[in-house]
Amino acid sequence: MSLDRPVRTPQPLPPSGEQVTIRHGRHEAHTVAVAAGLRAYRYDGRDLVDGFAEDERPSGGRGQSLIPWPNRIAGGRYELDGAQQLALTEPEHDTAIHGLARWVTWQPVDVRGDAVTWRYVVPPQPGWPTSLDCHVTYRLDDDGLTVSTRARNVGNRRCLYGTGAHPYLTAGTALVDDATLTLPAATCFDTDARGIPTGRRAVDGTPADLREPHPIGDRVLDTAYADLARDGDGRWRARLHGPDGGVELWADAAYGYAQVFTGDTLPPSLRRRGVAVEPMTCPPDAFNATDRGAAGVVVLEPGDEHQATWGISPR
Repeated sequence: MSLDRPVRTPQPLPPSGEQVTIRHGRHEAHTVAVAAGLRAYRYDGRDLVDGFAEDERPSGGRGQSLIPWPNRIAGGRYELDGAQQLALTEPEHDTAIHGLARWVTWQPVDVRGDAVTWRYVVPPQPGWPTSLDCHVTYRLDDDGLTVSTRARNVGNRRCLYGTGAHPYLTAGTALVDDATLTLPAATCFDTDARGIPTGRRAVDGTPADLREPHPIGDRVLDTAYADLARDGDGRWRARLHGPDGGVELWADAAYGYAQVFTGDTLPPSLRRRGVAVEPMTCPPDAFNATDRGAAGVVVLEPGDEHQATWGISPR
């Protein structure tokens, strides 16, 4: 005798994978499995990040966690216990960009009403010698959103390490041209056409100087910054303001660098809609720096762990 059984049709996942929403008071953040990403963050119904819809794929690095390096590595090549060759994830520029954890599915391992932790283990692969156990925790409180990134070398070989994040801030203006941006950075990097640094200079008297509030206007920025002035709590702060309010991004002592990107190379519908302020523990092509330690590159021996924290608050 046969029994009819119901047929279950798997429901398709959104392009950014599983969605976890956290809330605290008037704060609400939407996080996603792909890249342990931040899809949206709102305070009192006001968007603080220029995110993406649930049925969209994140573009331009939007909201992604950048591990185990931020920004670009020239040719995807670096030296550590011999020559290493990474896959060229930005082949048009002959670079490996934004790490190995952007287009993979992370797992939620601790979900609460106001916090979620996502986990992914980066496996050994060409150009990458070890296993890296990574956790990204999003937490909301009265002050806003705090994001902590923790990575432990759980393999048997050492590795180089850096991290960053890629939120696009918005102050409610249709274009960033009409918003005012402040970033307390004294120096910035000159780069070649691939975005690889060729030198470092003071920002004084240049369009890259954002130490005082300035309308973004027609400035075209895809610029890495250093020498960030910190407040008494050890954090540096970037602020974006519009007519109806503002947003602040802060980063702790682990983040010695920032990238500012006005989105001019994005598809027309996204171009200059938000400004990416990317906290980074090391600058572009840091794995090839003459002095890696001075550039913020961490050497993780087996068992070593690194943690870095940044956040966003309404203003």
